Amino acid sequence: MDNRIRLAAPCHFGLESVLKYEVIKIGGEDISVTDGRVCFSGGIELIARANICLSTAERVLIQLAEFKAVTFEELFQGVKAIELERWIGIDDAFPVKGHSLNSQLHSVPDCQAIIKKAAADRLSGKYGVSWFSETGAAVQIRFSILKDIVTIYLDTSGVGLHKRGYRRNSNAAPIKETLAAGIVALARVKPDSIVCDPFCGSGTLLIEAAMKALKIPVGINRRFAAEKWRSIDSSIWQQERKRAIDGVDRSAKFQGFGYDIDDAAAALTIDNAKKAGIGSRIKVEQADISKFRQPDNSIVICNPPYGERLLELREAEEIYGIMGKVLGKGGSTASYIISPHEQFEQFFGKNAKKRRKLYNGMIKCQLYMYY
Repeated sequence: MDNRIRLAAPCHFGLESVLKYEVIKIGGEDISVTDGRVCFSGGIELIARANICLSTAERVLIQLAEFKAVTFEELFQGVKAIELERWIGIDDAFPVKGHSLNSQLHSVPDCQAIIKKAAADRLSGKYGVSWFSETGAAVQIRFSILKDIVTIYLDTSGVGLHKRGYRRNSNAAPIKETLAAGIVALARVKPDSIVCDPFCGSGTLLIEAAMKALKIPVGINRRFAAEKWRSIDSSIWQQERKRAIDGVDRSAKFQGFGYDIDDAAAALTIDNAKKAGIGSRIKVEQADISKFRQPDNSIVICNPPYGERLLELREAEEIYGIMGKVLGKGGSTASYIISPHEQFEQFFGKNAKKRRKLYNGMIKCQLYMYY
C-alpha cells in the first residue's frame, strides 16, 4: 500500500502564498496552489503536523479521489471505487456534506444521499455487513463538485482550525484567527519584533503575532477529529505534538502592546493572551487612538473600526485621519492596516507602499502596507 497521501488545506482568498510557505516548512511535497486552497503530499504524520502547525489553513482534508460525473450513476460508481475502508472502520460514523457549483449534478441533498449510499455499499462489501451502527468516531466525508468534476475528501480537523482554544470570548467584530495569522506573516513579524495594535478588541492580532514570534504551534491546545480514527496510530499525534513543542522559542524577545478605547476589550485581550500562554508578552491599556505614540522599530498591525451605517462611516473616516497622524508610515516603523474602505488611503493621508486584497468573512478588504 502506498503510504503517501494527498492533503488539501483551504484558506482565505489572498493568503495562498502564505499558506504555501507554511506547507513547505512542515515538509509538504508536490505542492499545488489554486484560489483559496493549497494541496500537498506526504506521509501519514503530515495529517497531525498540518493540523497542529498550519496557522493560516481553515482545515486539513485528505483528498481521496477526483473524477468527472454528470449522472448520479457516475457519481455512485466514482465513490464506490474509493478505498474508504482504509480510513473508515466498521462502526465509524461517516456523515456526508459538500457543495456543487456550475455542474449538472446541482442538488446537494441528492448528491449527499448518493455518496452516502455508495460509501455504505463499498464498506458493506468489505466488512460483510448490511447495516452500520455508526456509533464510533466520526469520519466526515466532504465533496466538492465544480464544473462536473467531483472531488472527495475526508475532514481530519473537525472544528475549523481558526478555533485555537484561546478565544472563547470575543468582542462584537473579531477578526478570524487564521486571517490574523496571515496578516502577521505578511507583516514579517520576527522573534524580536515589537508589535502594537491600537484597536486590539479581543487581542487576536497580538496573540497570533506572539505565537508566530515564539514559534508556538497554533493547534497545540486543541483536539482534532482524526485523533479518534483507528486508521491513524495515536503515537503519531503524540510524536507530532512533542516535535511542535520542542520547536517553541522561549528566548524570543517579542513584545506586544495593545490599546482599545473600550476597557472591556482591553480586559478581554489580557484574558485571551493568558489562555494562549503568552500573557507575559503582551501589555494592554485602555486608550484612545489619538493618544497613541508608536515606538521606534515597531510594527503596527490593526483592524480599525469601519461603519456599516452613514454616521458610523463618518466616525470611521475621522479615525482614519487620526491614524494618519499617529501611525508610522515607513523608516524605523511599519503599519499593516486591514480595511474595507475603498478610500482608506485618502483619509489616512498617504498611499500604501503595497496593497493586498483579502476577505474578512464575506467583506472584501485591502491590507494597506506601510514600511
